[in-house]
Amino acid sequence: MEGWGIALIKVVFIWTWTLIIATVMTWVERRGSAMIQDRLGPNIAGPFGLFQPLADGIKLFTKEDIVPEKAKKILFALGPVLFALPAFSAYAVIPFGDKIIIGGKEIILQVSDVNIGFLYIIALGSMAVYGIVVGGWGSNNKYSILGGLRSTAQLISYEVPFGLALLAAVLVYGTFSLREISLMQQGTFLGFLPNWGVFKQPLGFILFIVTAYCEANRVPFDLPEAESEIVAGYHTEYGSMRLGLYLFGEYVNMYTLSALMVTLYFGAWHLPYIDMSQFLGPVAYGIASFLVFFLKVCFFLWLFVWVRWTVPRFRYDQVMGLGWKSLIPLALLNLFITALFVQLSI
Repeated sequence: MEGWGIALIKVVFIWTWTLIIATVMTWVERRGSAMIQDRLGPNIAGPFGLFQPLADGIKLFTKEDIVPEKAKKILFALGPVLFALPAFSAYAVIPFGDKIIIGGKEIILQVSDVNIGFLYIIALGSMAVYGIVVGGWGSNNKYSILGGLRSTAQLISYEVPFGLALLAAVLVYGTFSLREISLMQQGTFLGFLPNWGVFKQPLGFILFIVTAYCEANRVPFDLPEAESEIVAGYHTEYGSMRLGLYLFGEYVNMYTLSALMVTLYFGAWHLPYIDMSQFLGPVAYGIASFLVFFLKVCFFLWLFVWVRWTVPRFRYDQVMGLGWKSLIPLALLNLFITALFVQLSI
């Protein structure tokens, strides 16, 4: 029962923490865009507009939930749930720190250390597109259907290089467990570089971060919800908390992908050239490992915002061309080179 109790506490903590981060990111997005564009941004609701996400949440909860007359009611209701649930569930296999020892009991800072962590992430990432397609089709709106079709095409085009980039990392580390991969990134590489995945898989990291932006439907790959072309795409007809689930799901997906990037390529909770466990107590070390991991994730979350308000959206043919003509050949080349190096034990 104690094991189940600890697991339940970790699940509640992760879900609550993820919700808080997704809420705060709505404020960061607005303040960040204002800073980049030399505007003020939210500055009325609380100091520095910090209560703006709370005001938005109250608005979404209290607005009337309108269902279009000609919408397919079941699909319309199912779409947001299918989109948000995988985003919230994917974080279960990502370690958010090393371990903490409380009362002589060692607690791993990860909800579930499964040996198929990669496959779990890819499977749930593939499921999210059903929420977009079902919601777009169920809305019975031409713009929503176009957004759903675009999302399907993007998934087919970019899931392949996304998976191939992950497969190259599996070849390097020889495991599907994200915790084991994190532990392997301690120390140095080639005698002077941090033993991080980005130095072992530089091309793999570039492929992963590009495809991650597409997986999250973020600029320059936000074709499924391009406001200037198809109004708001797949969630055009949504309002109230149904729309909130789509918006929250997007930010949770950004958080999960950023955490996965840190886990695979940037040493997880490890600091370069420093072993925190040597000079910190068991409790302090657990907290420090969580904070280091979170600060790294914050950098990539800010990068999502920075790119959105800096880079213009690609044309649809450019997105498809980049996926099929550039990323997939590069991913196959990276996989071949990685397999060759592993085989030769270089």
